Amino acid sequence: MTGRYARLLGLAAVLLTTVACQTGSATAAPVWQPSSQSSSQSSSPSSSRPSTGTAPSSSRSTASARQDVVTWGASADQMGQGTADRGYRLVVHTSAAGSDLRVRLSNAFGDRPLTLDSVYAGLQSQGAALKPGSNKRLTFDGARTVTVPAGATAWSDPLPGSLPAGSNLVVSLHSPDAAGPATGHWMAMQTSYATQGDHTAEESAANWTETTGSWWYLDSVSVRPKNPATGAVVALGDSITDGWASTSDQNRRWPDYLARRLQKADTEVKGVADEGISGNKVLADGAGQAALNRLDRDVLSQPGVRTVFLFEGVNDIKAHSGVTAADLIAGYQEVVRRAHAAGKCVVASTVGPFEGWSEWDPAGEAVRQQVNQYIRTSGEFDGIADFDRILRSPYDQARMLPFLDGGDHIHPNDKGMQAMADSVDLAGLDCDH
Repeated sequence: MTGRYARLLGLAAVLLTTVACQTGSATAAPVWQPSSQSSSQSSSPSSSRPSTGTAPSSSRSTASARQDVVTWGASADQMGQGTADRGYRLVVHTSAAGSDLRVRLSNAFGDRPLTLDSVYAGLQSQGAALKPGSNKRLTFDGARTVTVPAGATAWSDPLPGSLPAGSNLVVSLHSPDAAGPATGHWMAMQTSYATQGDHTAEESAANWTETTGSWWYLDSVSVRPKNPATGAVVALGDSITDGWASTSDQNRRWPDYLARRLQKADTEVKGVADEGISGNKVLADGAGQAALNRLDRDVLSQPGVRTVFLFEGVNDIKAHSGVTAADLIAGYQEVVRRAHAAGKCVVASTVGPFEGWSEWDPAGEAVRQQVNQYIRTSGEFDGIADFDRILRSPYDQARMLPFLDGGDHIHPNDKGMQAMADSVDLAGLDCDH
């Protein structure tokens, strides 16, 4: 939601942070457990170009076959230039438990093929160090090397073994010849690691001495839960969903809190993918592709998705670009139409308060109120959440409650993130369309 320059300044602290990823609410994950399923039982990995059609519709499985479900995701965006002989050790925090882990590598914004000659998945011990015995090589259609065409993605083969819910998964990858625009997620709010040369097989942190606050080339992780009816929710949003103003390395974005609630709840929705991009808009490209332009790749293509959680629009409103309530409502309606066509439900949240932010003005506030009235009363969504009501001050409903304010009057702090997640009706996420 902030400008690119402001986000770069804010991320400097993240890039220098070397604190290990920890989550107070999640227990430490054990190493890989044996699995009775072999990788040969799963379909081969696939590649697809972004935004080239709606993902095929799917209904809830009643058969005994277990289905892949997204357990972590981050929206793809264009990064800086790729670097040859570069390795990345990426720390991600999963949601749903399951076996047969797969990762999706993205070259969505590349202008040439991307070759990755070594990819491993393990469990974090501390910092860049891995739990002994957890680091396992991933293959792609049986091969150790994969070349992802420009604009495409590629899934790995299933990795035998089981992954507990709430694991600190570490994906290590190396490219011998990366060049041109790289694909990744800029504002990870998570410390990961980098190195020159191929050290992906090493469980030691000795050669992983550089840090990065971004996720490179990785945009999704899936597992195969024991319950074949397990599904996932994907949060489509901006910097609030991306976690700006939450504590780095602690998994305190509102989708993280939501994931922890879901793990404890009597619901079949267990997977959560956070597809927020800082500064993102519903209608216009800028800070990442517009929500309408990335919906297929970032949301509908994720495996096992049952519900799309739409929480976006404040950047369209405060940009002073002439966007009206009718314009934004039309954008929401397109998200609903396309998600329903793909067999997904849509839960939408009201737009939060932001008076005190430099771009706030009465005209924008009027648009926000009209949009929120539509979300609350139109009946076009399969469910709603009212984050505006949760975050706003009872004394000035255009402003955020100070107790929940991250300091800039638009981004909630950790307590605000948790309050948002706690307000979500979990039963409303478990729906059929």
